[in-house]
Amino acid sequence: MTLVAGVVAVQGDVSEHADAIRRAAAAHGEDAEVREIRTSGVVPDCDVLLLPGGESTTISRHLAGEGIDAEIRDHVAAGKPLLATCAGLIVASTDAKDDRVATLDVLDVTVDRNAFGRQVDSFEAPLDVDGLDDPFPAVFIRAPVIDEVGEDVAVLAEWEGRPVAVQEGSVVATSFHPELTDDPRVHDLAFFESVVA
Repeated sequence: MTLVAGVVAVQGDVSEHADAIRRAAAAHGEDAEVREIRTSGVVPDCDVLLLPGGESTTISRHLAGEGIDAEIRDHVAAGKPLLATCAGLIVASTDAKDDRVATLDVLDVTVDRNAFGRQVDSFEAPLDVDGLDDPFPAVFIRAPVIDEVGEDVAVLAEWEGRPVAVQEGSVVATSFHPELTDDPRVHDLAFFESVVA
């Protein structure tokens, strides 16, 4: 079976996410065809979606301008998986605390942008994530903090008492960058081994 995986390719680590998706699929005996999403019309053909980091205002503006935002909402409404990382988490949220970000409203969380500090405050930390047997080497770069979670949102991981990985239905989102490691387990969790039924 070939999994069609779409990666929103406005900004962020597109090739790194594509590689992680392929590794996760291979671990399940599947092939992954990765398609880069820059215009509307690609999302409906995808089995899974990935919304990478970057600059959340730029990403949200592009998604709205191209009509990709509505396609992502339809994808999630159909119960298909979405992994949103760093700025992708901000865009996926219901409240980014910033009127410049047109959120997708597919994840019931309130997010504080860049709350972990500037680029120079980036760090890596071993993170205990629900569904993973061993700590995940999480890389935080200008990472957002999840301030509030809705009642249907499961917190999968915390750092210093604050949620940094969550799941609501078919949507998994992280404050950190799982693609910047050689460890595909977060992609595996989002697309193949969902913690939340």
